[in-house]
Amino acid sequence: MSPDARIVATYRLRVAEAEVEERALALATEQSVEMPLTAIGDARVLSEIVARVEQVRPAGDAFEADIGIAPATTGPEAGQLMNMLFGNCSLQPEVELVRVAFPGDYAKGFGGPRFGIAGWREATGAQGRPLTCTALKPQGSSIEHLAHLAHTFALAGLDVIKDDHGLANQAFTPFAERVPAVQRAVDAANRASGGRTIYAPTFSGGPGSLARQAAIARDCGVRAALVSPMLVGIPAFVELVATLGVPVLAHPALGGAARIAPAVLFGQLFRLFGADATIFPNHGGRFSYSRATCLGIADAARAPWASIAPALPVPAGGMSVGRVAEMRADYGTDCMLLIGGGLLSAGSALLERSREFVKAVGA
Repeated sequence: MSPDARIVATYRLRVAEAEVEERALALATEQSVEMPLTAIGDARVLSEIVARVEQVRPAGDAFEADIGIAPATTGPEAGQLMNMLFGNCSLQPEVELVRVAFPGDYAKGFGGPRFGIAGWREATGAQGRPLTCTALKPQGSSIEHLAHLAHTFALAGLDVIKDDHGLANQAFTPFAERVPAVQRAVDAANRASGGRTIYAPTFSGGPGSLARQAAIARDCGVRAALVSPMLVGIPAFVELVATLGVPVLAHPALGGAARIAPAVLFGQLFRLFGADATIFPNHGGRFSYSRATCLGIADAARAPWASIAPALPVPAGGMSVGRVAEMRADYGTDCMLLIGGGLLSAGSALLERSREFVKAVGA
């Protein structure tokens, strides 16, 4: 790649107009060489490595600065890319990362989703409609109860059953016991109904724990995974995706702490790092995202991008069966609709409520 080709990161700066140009230059320096430019005697470093201020402009009550970052400073390594995009400047509360544009074939170094939208459809058999998804919860439930819920959801014909992201490797439901039991329950329901429901357990912990969980999941025939990239760490997420061999559903936990625009983090970067689907809090639910923010995430997840496969957007967070038509209108066919508590609140009518969800999405 040419030394002139740059990753262009756009930052929102909440600073006074009189200091914005100086702050933009300081930001470019901080996000590349992190030292006074006058102390650098190497002409190549100054011309090819130091980030550049491409443009500064007003943006409402703040300013936006486009900073050109040399791809050579990131390489095809996810943690280093995050470092160069928002490492030191994440410690500056007046700075927010709002957009990223990558040059040429840069994204090919990461690979993106290994399955993407087409892979989810092939795994579940769901064609011509959004996919349906629900969650096993609450944490603290017995393994037997979670398996019963999974069996019921699978009988109802849901496409994907995921663990709640709070279900990890706790003593009350250890991964090595919970995951085989739930997978057996889903398999039994599929045999009874002829369905193709898949189960996505939560993977959590450090590299050693993730490797052990991956082995357990393979042994019992798990065909999807739920991972929170910001909890396990971006580099660990990338390596796990490469070894699992199943579609990966990315959870947004801790993603709101970074002051990175949701469309960039959940839609663009999670996709670049290998997420086949990305969960985000839909507007009008338990979270405060606007409709425009949510549509921006979905657009970033699915937009054409070199050879990078599109990822499924998964609006969630306090959704109900009554909002299915609205979500279909917002997100179209290529999405996964996730309703958890809205189904579980049906109690003894869980099977009927779940079938209602499936029917509404297929209508």
